[in-house]
Amino acid sequence: MNDLILHHYPSSPFSEKIRLVLGFKKLPWKSVHVPAILPKPDVTALTGGYRRTPVLQVGADIYCDTALICDVLEHVRPEPTLYPPHLKGVCRIFAQWADSTLFWAAMGYNLQPRGAAHVFAKAPPDMAKAFAEDRKAMSVNMVRHRPGDATSAYRSYLRRIANMADEHDFLFGVEPCVADFAAYHGIWYTRTQVPLLADILNPTPSVAEWANRVEAIGHGPMTRLTPEDALAMASAAEPQPSGSNLLIDSAFQDDHGIPLGSRVTVTPESFGNEPTEGELIAATRTHYSLRREDPRAGVVHVHFPRLGYALRAVAGS
Repeated sequence: MNDLILHHYPSSPFSEKIRLVLGFKKLPWKSVHVPAILPKPDVTALTGGYRRTPVLQVGADIYCDTALICDVLEHVRPEPTLYPPHLKGVCRIFAQWADSTLFWAAMGYNLQPRGAAHVFAKAPPDMAKAFAEDRKAMSVNMVRHRPGDATSAYRSYLRRIANMADEHDFLFGVEPCVADFAAYHGIWYTRTQVPLLADILNPTPSVAEWANRVEAIGHGPMTRLTPEDALAMASAAEPQPSGSNLLIDSAFQDDHGIPLGSRVTVTPESFGNEPTEGELIAATRTHYSLRREDPRAGVVHVHFPRLGYALRAVAGS
């Protein structure tokens, strides 16, 4: 297997989710740091437009969205599992809720004016404004919580998580699963990036104890890699054919009337709605795959989960 290359930045919550999954599975990985805001020329050379963080590169195959990345890492190393057989449905549904509803409540609280001022206290004066404008552009299709509403929701969700953490070491039992990593990363941001706001956790001590156990999993063996080297590795590699890559399903599921080989775009339905255009080479029950070519990255296959992404034919193609 080619190296697992994670394109991320240190303060990215969703990157922390995947860093911990890599640690949980004890998988060695290579770290490529990317900018937090546009421009991201090295990322878009690989993805063709998608610019949410993180992105997982394996040779010339590019995996987008942490839900899909978790599936890939499960295939690379099935044990310990992210999806215990008796909890497979409920832990996936919980993770989907945690990655969306819980996360946006947490970040609405975390990046209220006091939190944002703390995050950017040591940054150049124009960085906070640039970050705010960047995230505003990524959120055009979303309804964002106002700080007061986010605080109320976050408090309620923390109490519900505490009810689970009161019963077990992890949310669904004695071992962590995908639900723990999905629930943790917004709370991680509260604890590590805006500690002056972490008193919201005080009424739910079992959440803090659970978070300590998740944190202790660590990130596993990591080595640094430059963006230029990652692009060179993509260019030198051949994408894996559908059915032979790290996504286990390959049967065509046509819900759109768009045949394989068509020129299409795949676009996130909510946050970060930049489209990626390419040739549709797979549309299965779980994912879409596009073939595209870039002067720096060469021929790559870019993979997206089906859930949360819109597939459209390119007009006139």
